[in-house]
Parts: sequence; structure tokens; C-alpha cells
Amino acid sequence: MPSDEAPGRAGVVLLTALAPAAWGTTYAVTTELLPAGHPLFAALMRALPAGLVALAVARVLPRGAWWWKAAVLGVLNIGALFPLLFIAAERLPGGVAATLSATQPLLVAGLAVLVLRDRPTAWRWAWGVTGVAGVGLVVLGPQARMDGVGVLAGLGGTAAMAGGVVLTKRWGRPAGVGPLTLAAWQLTAGGLVLLPLTVLVEGAPPGVDAGAAGGYLWLGSMGGLIAYTVWFRGIGRLPVGASAPLVLLSPLVATVVGVGLGETLNAAQAVGFVLASAALVAAQFDPPKRLGIPRTRIGQGRTRIEGGRTR
Repeated sequence: MPSDEAPGRAGVVLLTALAPAAWGTTYAVTTELLPAGHPLFAALMRALPAGLVALAVARVLPRGAWWWKAAVLGVLNIGALFPLLFIAAERLPGGVAATLSATQPLLVAGLAVLVLRDRPTAWRWAWGVTGVAGVGLVVLGPQARMDGVGVLAGLGGTAAMAGGVVLTKRWGRPAGVGPLTLAAWQLTAGGLVLLPLTVLVEGAPPGVDAGAAGGYLWLGSMGGLIAYTVWFRGIGRLPVGASAPLVLLSPLVATVVGVGLGETLNAAQAVGFVLASAALVAAQFDPPKRLGIPRTRIGQGRTRIEGGRTR
């Protein structure tokens, strides 16, 4: 991270990090507050109301090619991710689901080679692997059980969001369109895709008590509209290799929430927490010159997109 960019970039990183930190509460909210067996309804409630509210505030509709671009991003970031996330949360222990999500920086790095034609450095690959290992130590226990459907859902949701991150970086935003509007388009598009699927697959909505209503409100506001607004703002300004590792915050926050609910950390988990945290921070910096690692940075050159223009 160049010294003259550090202060401004650090602020962008911290604000962007609020999104995965909020997402880290999803597992606890899902298991503690929401009715079980309705992942599509949970995804719908998280997406469509927030999208419609944001659309009413922004009062800007897509134009031209952005109709289909917003639809594609909405399906990847919202319509596919949300239900798969809730399926994984219901069918897998939180540790297994979190470890699967921690592979996203590696998937993003691979997709960036194909879509953005950027080559991640060995520095970023190494810290990506370290982050997955650290999260695994934190959240995987000896009693962790595997469910085939849950594992496929977890991997599918991780892959969908990785694709959404790379395409968001590739396409940027139209001139004059802010992150709130981009979030509105995607939440609405994803919610509209989920609406008929929810009716056809799950039928009538479940009974919603006060706790579930609060859970849906939290997921739709802080975990949906607010989180995605700061997320899209951040990934538009940060190199994709720096923004993608921020998702490691989700399982780490989930762990902290678990500790707050009475869980304890053993020595191996403490080591894993430190490793994952170190990987998250190290990914924000360029490799030290003394290591002799090429300083190619994802997001520089012609693939860096700001304000809808390719630079």
C-alpha cells in the first residue's frame, strides 16, 4: 500500500469491512430467530423489501445495457447467494459453512485471471490459503458433520458471490450512479427472481413471531441494504485482491458472537483467529520489496474501473 494512498485507502477498507462484519451475524440470526425450513422465504425477506425501499429513495432505474448487467449481478450477489447461504446455515454447522465461505478470496483470485486478466501475486495466494487455514482452525471442531446438500450450497453461494465481486469490479458503475442505487438495483432484481421461486417451492410463508420479525429486519437492513451499499462502494475503489479477503471477517465475527453467547476458544482456535486476522490485514498491502515478489496489484492498469470508466 503506497504511503501517499494509505490514509484514504485505510478509511475505505474500514468502511467496506462493515459489510462482511454484518454478514457474520447471519448464522446466529438464522439459527436463533428465524423459522427453520424456509431458506427461500428468508432470502426473499432479506432482499426484496430492502431493494424496493432503496429504489424508492434512489429513484433511478437502469438504462441500456445496465438492465441486463444489474440483473446478472442481482442474481449472483443476491438471488443465488442468499438462498444458498441460508440452506448452508440450516444444514451445516456454522464452522463448516464459514470455512467454505472463507475460500472466496481464492475463487476471486482465480476468476480475476480469467475475467480481469490480472495475475494475483504469490503474496496474495499465500495469504489466501493462510486465511482459509486460520478460519478452519477457528470454526471446525472434531464434531463437525458434513451434509452433501449443505456443502454444495455453501460452495455454490461462495462461487456466486465471487463471480459477483469480479463482475462488479469489471463493470464498475454507470456515470452518476452511486452505491446505494447499485445496491437497490441488485437487491430488487435478486428479490424479484426469488419471489416466484419462493411461492412455487415453499408455498405459504411461515408464521412470523416477534423474534423472527426482528431477525428479518436486521438481515434486510444492516445485513442487506446498508451492508451492500458500503460493499459496492468499497469494491469499486479497492483492488479486488484487497477487498475479497475482507470476507474473512464474517466467520471471525460469527466466532466472536458465539463467544458472547457463552462459547469458549481453545488454543488451536486462538491460533487460527490470529492467522485469519493476519491474512486479512496482510492482503491490504503490497508484498515487501525485500522478498523479491512481483508487485502486480489486482485492479491496476486497464482493469481498474472508477465511475463507469476503464482506466
